[in-house]
Amino acid sequence: MITVEQLAPHIADAAWCVVDCRHDLADFAAGVAAFKDAHVPGAVFARIEDDLSGAKSGRNGRHPLPARDCLAGTFRRWGINDDSQIVAYDAHGGSYAARLWWLARWLGHERVAVLDGGWQAWRAGANPSESGSGAQRAPGQFSVRAPLVAVAAANDVQAAAQNGRALIDARAPARYRGETEPIDPVAGHIPGARNRFWQDNLIDGRFKSARQLCAEFTALAAGDDPAALVHYCGSGVTAAHNVLAMYVAAMPGSALYAGSWSEWIADPAHGVRTGASA
Repeated sequence: MITVEQLAPHIADAAWCVVDCRHDLADFAAGVAAFKDAHVPGAVFARIEDDLSGAKSGRNGRHPLPARDCLAGTFRRWGINDDSQIVAYDAHGGSYAARLWWLARWLGHERVAVLDGGWQAWRAGANPSESGSGAQRAPGQFSVRAPLVAVAAANDVQAAAQNGRALIDARAPARYRGETEPIDPVAGHIPGARNRFWQDNLIDGRFKSARQLCAEFTALAAGDDPAALVHYCGSGVTAAHNVLAMYVAAMPGSALYAGSWSEWIADPAHGVRTGASA
């Protein structure tokens, strides 16, 4: 994580790249419209549906991972180098910025942080903003390296469920229980999954303390190795928020099921459970 006070002195620093990740699942044009209206000076804009996702096949979820080389090309277009400090922000408690944080680490880039409090915190501090299409940065020299985060595939999730390994569902409790499903065609959760709504990582739009997050995730793990946890959500976006929260809590190593619920239900052979129990 990074604070507004830590970011402010670096907005004109060519070695830093600020990425605006604002998005709206109900209106894909809303994020870029908000960016053009006002954003952190020097920032570039990341499109969740395009820049931070790959091609959809109908069976790989709503936000499949992009090809690593393709994503690296996007980073180069944004002017990111191997030694760049990336700072991601959004206006949604870090739920979309965490996707960029996770993807950067998936490409092996360690110098990446999420702005705590996001756009609201930036504006509340009376910091400058600019409008328009964003910074024109010189192309970067970015290399793909070994991943710094773990990825789980559907077969890993199925094995984890069968072996009692902890699966963590980041969606709202009502979606987890199958009482409502506003996006995907099937309601419910993966059998064996426990619920940890990603918003439970926050207090007033900012991340809870490392100590509090550690206590909560330790209780959630219920004796399982925290590094053995597998996180999922609807499409692999907000689940990254739980992975990030565990890093804040000094509990790294848990995996992200990138295809998540929207990929899981595309295979009719996969089990579905409703109700409050795992």
